[in-house]
Amino acid sequence: MKIQNSIFNITKKIISQTAFAVIPACPESFFDFQKDSRRALLAGMTMFRYLLVIAICFTSSDAYAMHISEGILPFNWAALWFAVAIPFVAFGLYRLKKLSNADISFKPLVGLMAAIVFVISCMPIPVPTAGTCSHPAGTGISGILVGPTISILVTAVALLIQALFLAHGGLSTWGADIVSMGVAGSFAGYLTFRGLRALKANLWIAGFMAGILADWATYTTTSIELASGIRGDSPFMPLFWKILIAFIPTQLPLGILEGAMTAGMVVLLYKKRPDLLVKMGVVRTGEAL
Repeated sequence: MKIQNSIFNITKKIISQTAFAVIPACPESFFDFQKDSRRALLAGMTMFRYLLVIAICFTSSDAYAMHISEGILPFNWAALWFAVAIPFVAFGLYRLKKLSNADISFKPLVGLMAAIVFVISCMPIPVPTAGTCSHPAGTGISGILVGPTISILVTAVALLIQALFLAHGGLSTWGADIVSMGVAGSFAGYLTFRGLRALKANLWIAGFMAGILADWATYTTTSIELASGIRGDSPFMPLFWKILIAFIPTQLPLGILEGAMTAGMVVLLYKKRPDLLVKMGVVRTGEAL
């Protein structure tokens, strides 16, 4: 009961601090909302609700269980992944509060990232032999723009809403999905981008590789989680490779697509609003493309 209450409290904090803090879609209004924060918050809530309705309309015809399906993992493994995920989510809440107090414009940006991750990851492609689905993740771009710890938080929000309202993934497997898509995906994207930029790679290459590796890291971790949970007395490695190979026909092209999408978003932001990337610490003032 104590574990359930703590999970509920964390869930309540996540939703109240991020899910409805989406800003208006117009790029010029990203950091001007301070002039009328109430109007910006109302517009953001409306935008997020429209996105949710659209996602429901497009995915309600087939009840495929995206992410790891409800009930796939035994209780002990589901509890283990919850134990791994909760500290990351709690630290993300701490970072969100700290950064929001320092800069009032940060929380609406986090809300926008939550909406982006939610919509991008709402495109399931069934993989029957793996007991789950392939889909883009969106954590590459969120990891780059708001950092991996905040990206984990927005991923947790997106996953929870999908589990509650779209039957994508499950509540018992929420922790495992946070670890694979949020932790592995966000850190893979962030570290790849930062590493390549340190090696003087341009924004497009760094963003492209970050998107690819964030996506592929998600599904490598998902394969580990599934193989660990369902193997029983069987050896781990053969089952792991079977699940990973099952993902390849769908996730290989999806990863490349997500890499191109991530690179395109970063480059577009650099061309249209370089001040935003400077403000978020993605690039330095005057840094070359």
